[in-house]
Amino acid sequence: MKYKGYHGQFNYDEEAKLFHGKVVGLNDVITFQETSEDELEQAFKDSVDEYLDFCKDLGRAPEKPFSEKLMLH
Repeated sequence: MKYKGYHGQFNYDEEAKLFHGKVVGLNDVITFQETSEDELEQAFKDSVDEYLDFCKDLGRAPEKPFSEKLMLH
């Protein structure tokens, strides 16, 4: 999943009957969960938006995802 430049990955916990995921490529931790796959993408977007709002409230720039490109000089 992608949203505002952030990438989310998720798994399904069969025992808990719950989808859980996280935003990858950051040192900060952004997680999300939902009981249905249909609502999972919205939970991901809500978590990213909450993170961005939180950073704004703290007066600090949100972390940007690590690039998948390797730059050699």
